[in-house]
Amino acid sequence: MTAYPKNITFSKIQYISQGDTAIEQETNINNALQAGADWIQLRWKQGTEDEVLALARRIKQHCLQHSATLIINDYLHIAKTIDAAGVHLGLTDTDIQEARHVLGPHKIIGGTANNISDIQQRITENCDYIGLGPLRFTATKNNLSPILGLTGYQDIVYHLKNNGQNYPPIYAIGGITLDDIVPLQDIGIYGIALSSLITVHPHYIQELKNKLQWIH
Repeated sequence: MTAYPKNITFSKIQYISQGDTAIEQETNINNALQAGADWIQLRWKQGTEDEVLALARRIKQHCLQHSATLIINDYLHIAKTIDAAGVHLGLTDTDIQEARHVLGPHKIIGGTANNISDIQQRITENCDYIGLGPLRFTATKNNLSPILGLTGYQDIVYHLKNNGQNYPPIYAIGGITLDDIVPLQDIGIYGIALSSLITVHPHYIQELKNKLQWIH
């Protein structure tokens, strides 16, 4: 498996932010940081671009205080403006090559995938990591892609390994519970991206790290 080295360590646990308002977003992110989160993906669909920019500037300072990585969801130019660690892009968002041109070779660019075809696309695009999901239904995201289930992850990882294919770190996402962590790790998934679980129970971050020894 290709290491895809950057100057930033790839955490095993990503917190994808939640909150309808900027205050809710900032509160939830701070709670996660204080509980030990070291990788934040700022995702705020309800704000305008100017509002997301203002929030991103504040969140970057919080992340710096906690030595945490900050990734911006969707907003490529906000990631560029505040000098975030990188950006996460959906399948219908900005082209990965354009993002690489805008951000430069040393920034992290993550991409969403739902099936093996998407994975192959992301590998070709040279994404630094892939968010693969959803594992099961989640109300966190509108227009949810088809549910994978543990069998779906198993089939995809088997296909990649059976073909001797190099691929970046794959994160499971979408409706993940504590009971899913060990099976996902056994399948060969690199890490997990959590939203609601950490928003409601930020203390689970340390429990996950300690239980699975996913401390990098």
